[in-house]
Amino acid sequence: MLDNHHIAVVVPARDEEEHITNVIETLPDYVDMVVIVNDGSQDATHERAQHANSPCELVVLNNGGKGVGSAIDCGHQYLLEHLPKPFVSGVMAGDGQMNPDDLISVVQPIVNGHADHVKGNRRAHEEGYNLMPAARRRATKILGFVTTLASGQPIEDPQCGFTATSSSVLESWDWQRSWKGYGYPNYWLINLSRHGWRIAHVPVESIYKNETSGIKAFPFFSNVGLMMAIEHHRRNLAWLKPRNLTPHSLFALLAYGLGWSAFLPWFSNDLEAELAGRGVPLLLVGVFFWYMAHIFDRMAVRMHRELRT
Repeated sequence: MLDNHHIAVVVPARDEEEHITNVIETLPDYVDMVVIVNDGSQDATHERAQHANSPCELVVLNNGGKGVGSAIDCGHQYLLEHLPKPFVSGVMAGDGQMNPDDLISVVQPIVNGHADHVKGNRRAHEEGYNLMPAARRRATKILGFVTTLASGQPIEDPQCGFTATSSSVLESWDWQRSWKGYGYPNYWLINLSRHGWRIAHVPVESIYKNETSGIKAFPFFSNVGLMMAIEHHRRNLAWLKPRNLTPHSLFALLAYGLGWSAFLPWFSNDLEAELAGRGVPLLLVGVFFWYMAHIFDRMAVRMHRELRT
């Protein structure tokens, strides 16, 4: 417990028999509960988790291989039912890539009342980031750029699964719509932004050994990219709700619509006609309006967050 907040850790694990015991046994002593969610493991992950020498209350759940996002949701929901509030729910992977000494930095902004959700940022930990495989660094930069556009606020390392979330956020979360597989952190960042929750980012170390990622690039980028496009539009359309309307959100929607009209041949307006008459390419016009839409969107997100607090 820290400053009247119970501290829990959710650990999604699939075929992590080599690492799960160490993950559990190296947790800090201020952690009150650790929930291991066995996500369809074919090895001895479940048994080794049960027999680990845990420094706190240990719970092992089975989630039937429904996906890492579903496993994390399963752990969060267990805590909502069994842990007194207020609490902070941290998430650490079962592969041992997260340094337990960083957990205090991840949960502290919530305990101090400065954030509702905290994301670990491996890019801010220069030494650890330099050890990250080059392909992952490139993917992190690309996904950071896309998630920034989709969430309306700067995101450097969206795929880092080392997070912490307040019980207040978990109580309000729509678990029926929650994303179940890879891309789970991106989904959360977009929807946390949509609802005005405060997101903080702290440097964390990522420990690399000889692990091989099970993610296949094309299915991942296509599925997660489509999800982010859908959630981005849902978030933008939420600006139309009366409680969300601000001058910035209206300007964002207007600029976004003008951007689309530049690319859709069956839409046109006098401004486009004037610019086209001056020899300005419609592609450039569309990109300019989308850029302005993103600027206004960031302002709207910031104002929405301030109004919530």
